[in-house]
Amino acid sequence: MRTLDTNDWIFLNSIIYKIYTMNNIDEMREQFMEQMKMLIDYDSADFLLASPDGENKLVSPVLFNCEEDMSIAYEELDYSRGILYSGKTLIYRETDIIDDSKRVETDYYKKVYKTNNWHYSLQMVLARKKEFVGVITFYRSIGKDDFVYDDIFILDLLKDHLAYRLYQQKKSGNLVSEKLSVAGATEKYNLTRREETILRLLMEGRDNVTICESLVISENTLKKHILNLYRKLGINNRVGLFKMIREKD
Repeated sequence: MRTLDTNDWIFLNSIIYKIYTMNNIDEMREQFMEQMKMLIDYDSADFLLASPDGENKLVSPVLFNCEEDMSIAYEELDYSRGILYSGKTLIYRETDIIDDSKRVETDYYKKVYKTNNWHYSLQMVLARKKEFVGVITFYRSIGKDDFVYDDIFILDLLKDHLAYRLYQQKKSGNLVSEKLSVAGATEKYNLTRREETILRLLMEGRDNVTICESLVISENTLKKHILNLYRKLGINNRVGLFKMIREKD
């Protein structure tokens, strides 16, 4: 087991302090992942929240050195959904729940891990009072060793603080940050150029027919773009869109 020195404890206390005192939940999550680089060796990470409406889905991704949000692909795994929504706080390596030789043959590994040059991951599922509130996944690049018990030990010291903060924030109804501009949403959720254009047109109140004519695309193509847009933003319809995005930049 890793022995923490005085500097480690000071750094951990700093992380815990920010967990409780940073008002903006997205900034807190960004800071958390950046600071964890000082304690755990990882190359990329994502930090997602439980849907505030009680549905079993992941929303509001904050990414660290990731090109795109993989929450949709992650939720497609049967075993991950059972773990995510169990109502228990858990810290585990993916290799603890599926043999590595089998894992590399899955579509999920090929779609998410291999395309991003990742191999190993360490997940921290956060829950309080039997209610799922969020999940963090840390990734290591191909060629590196798997995460070790010392990494789990570090996260174990922080899990209850994070779970409590997210639970309190969720109950207060403030998990969703202030409205974003179209440009802000594009940057935060890694929208494609086409998705940004469609989002801008939707926020201008354009209907589907007008958007299709403007972009010279079919209605089916537009519907696919809108569905992908909703998934990235963690919403279900235009009502959610207008609640989340400002009408003017």
